[in-house]
Amino acid sequence: MPEPLNLVFDLDGTLIDSAPQIHAAANIVFGNMGLPPFSHATVRGFIGNGVGVLVRRLMAHQDLDESPELVDELVGRFVSIYEEAFDLTTLYPGVSSALSDLESAGCRLAICTNRPERPTRAVLRHFKLEALFPVVVGGDTLPQRKPHPEPLLAALRHMGPGKALFIGDSEVDAETAREARVPLALYTGGYRKAAAETLGAKVVFDDHAALPQLIRHIAPRL
Repeated sequence: MPEPLNLVFDLDGTLIDSAPQIHAAANIVFGNMGLPPFSHATVRGFIGNGVGVLVRRLMAHQDLDESPELVDELVGRFVSIYEEAFDLTTLYPGVSSALSDLESAGCRLAICTNRPERPTRAVLRHFKLEALFPVVVGGDTLPQRKPHPEPLLAALRHMGPGKALFIGDSEVDAETAREARVPLALYTGGYRKAAAETLGAKVVFDDHAALPQLIRHIAPRL
């Protein structure tokens, strides 16, 4: 690649499958309130807009009053679990080698996620990926979070000049890329609900092992 390429990755649903962990956390947090458990499908369908939105959606599902005090309390409980529990979270196949290959090829890597920053850094440390991502923008790093374009644009400013690509898995990521005017690479194995062809991605992939070659192929046209 003749010039530095800035690759910004979403986290949940793109690099890691955290839905089982989030499902377990939801049932712990709400189960401690004496409420019935959520199905995995219900929780998975609520993922994508950050822990605050997730909590409010789960509260609405349980017909709870969404008072700011209770939302803050439940968000705090979720975040504490995120920082400590990784037993149900997995890397998607091929992620580690793909990231190492891209870094070795001279790409700059960053994370832009709606997961809070401290739990994001914790899960990157757990999977020994932290050194690959000198730039991390979490859901609470800035006043804005995705799909607002500012988190993605802030990550790119920290990375320095160069062509850019945002790699994500969802409608939220597609809107973020569109609003930031950054091309999108869409991973189809994540938490997307809409048809992949409707999200305006520059490239669509279902195998992380193929990502370095795909990026090499499209880099001249970014």
